[in-house]
Amino acid sequence: MNKNNLRVKALVAVMTSLASVGSAFAAETQVVKIGFAGPLTGPSSHQGLDVEHGVSIAIEEANQQQLKIGDKVAEFKLVSQDDVADPRTGTAVAQRLVDAKVAVVIGHYNSGTSIPASKIYGDAGIPQISPSATNPALTRQGIKSVFRVVNDDATLGRYAGNYLVNKLEAKRIAIFDDRTAYGQGLADEVAKAVKAAGGDVTVREYTNDKSTDFNAILTTAKAQRVDTVFFAALDYQAAPMAKQMKNLGLKARFMNIGNLPNDDFKKMAGSAAEGVYAWNYGTPLQDMPKGAAFEQKLKDKFGTGVVQSSPAAYDATWAAITAMVKAQSVEPAVYLPVLKSSSYEGVTGTIAFDEYGNLKSPAATIFQFVDGGWKTLSVERD
Repeated sequence: MNKNNLRVKALVAVMTSLASVGSAFAAETQVVKIGFAGPLTGPSSHQGLDVEHGVSIAIEEANQQQLKIGDKVAEFKLVSQDDVADPRTGTAVAQRLVDAKVAVVIGHYNSGTSIPASKIYGDAGIPQISPSATNPALTRQGIKSVFRVVNDDATLGRYAGNYLVNKLEAKRIAIFDDRTAYGQGLADEVAKAVKAAGGDVTVREYTNDKSTDFNAILTTAKAQRVDTVFFAALDYQAAPMAKQMKNLGLKARFMNIGNLPNDDFKKMAGSAAEGVYAWNYGTPLQDMPKGAAFEQKLKDKFGTGVVQSSPAAYDATWAAITAMVKAQSVEPAVYLPVLKSSSYEGVTGTIAFDEYGNLKSPAATIFQFVDGGWKTLSVERD
């Protein structure tokens, strides 16, 4: 045998050895898909991106830890979908995530997309954990794989209604909503709580989630001499309503629930932001023991801090990953019982679920925009 043949044989042996090492390494790694769905385009895209950022940070950290599930290291991968905050698109997105064989879905952002999508995930047996969908109906459908890591609107509506009557001493209240599953459900809960506290819902009107002209319903409120306006809608609508109240000379206090305490509202509302009251889900970021560190991670990676729900999204993602590791399986049927019964200490606090999939002991905070910034007034918890 000549030297050339010996060299060829030696090269083949080396390549075969390297291939076997590569195959062994590949066999030790398991790709685990984490689904996300929310509005990544449209007027509430800043909220959807905020949630996606929280999921991304959790996945990045999990991969750095080289977590082992079974006999393989899990390699978590984000599968992200834009539902444009539209229920019909939301169901199409849900089916795409099911077809992609994701192990869990973090989302959707809106109640109007989360509720119809939950049926698709439920039929597929895939856990869905929303960091922001608050309509009580989401966890009242009998679907055993649905969870949320914020309080629902039955609770927050009660807090807000009581605060309007007992703290602000509102006498004549106008309640508006955007006619989405979120807005209408929340406004109904607030109206119920106002009446239970002995208050007067003087005006009850609605708009839609695309409108930015509220002069008609605000004129009605002004004619009825309301002293407080409550609007169940997102910040991109709350800002123009605050401006139009000011332009109309409607000297009533303005309260919103959901996602107002952020810099985007301040930019959109301008001087009309002053004095506005806003409820938000959970405790203030500065009161979260891990809040400052989490926000710095967001800024380092994405150049922007917390908008609203990224801490909850981060916690939802880690709750699912922690359950998979504890169950030593990424199969939903295997790790779902662990997710239901265990708890995780997150940025927002303890993530543990009741029998319906709701967060145990959730908190809510009311803020007021004073002197150019959001001031914490009170933290409520049952």
